[in-house]
Amino acid sequence: MPGLNKILALVFALNSYFILSAEAQTSNPSPDSVPCALRSNTSCDECLQNVTCLWCIPTKQCVDYPVRNILPSKSVCPLSDARWGLCWVNFQILIITMSVLAGVIIIAIFVCCFCCCKCERIGNKREDAKVERQTRARKARQKARRTEMQLRHDEIRQKYGLAKDNPYARMDDH
Repeated sequence: MPGLNKILALVFALNSYFILSAEAQTSNPSPDSVPCALRSNTSCDECLQNVTCLWCIPTKQCVDYPVRNILPSKSVCPLSDARWGLCWVNFQILIITMSVLAGVIIIAIFVCCFCCCKCERIGNKREDAKVERQTRARKARQKARRTEMQLRHDEIRQKYGLAKDNPYARMDDH
């Protein structure tokens, strides 16, 4: 139980830390509370401190990211001049790069699925061939035992004079 007490103390300490840090953050005005439009004609770094802002290089405007659209329209800012998240990342190149990466990941998943299915089928074929070989060997051994037993029975019949000249004749005819 001493370990349980240590864990409970750690959970309590972490809980109180997060509560105190949340209270400290609410007492200071965060940079996110400043509207994006007030950050126009400043710098890209200052504009992008708020993740909801979009910086347009030629107009030096800091605008709210148009969340209703996935991509900002040309009337807001051309894609090649738009910056979002980081100042050195061209928004157009970011979109192209993310699209290519998503395509590569999807193709890799399909290739992995195809290879797994193909390898599974090959494994099944190998296993089926192995089972077939074992079955053939078992039948061959069974046939050999059957013929050996038949020979022994024929020898016993010969020994006691029960051998039949015609295998289809009745035994009580002799």
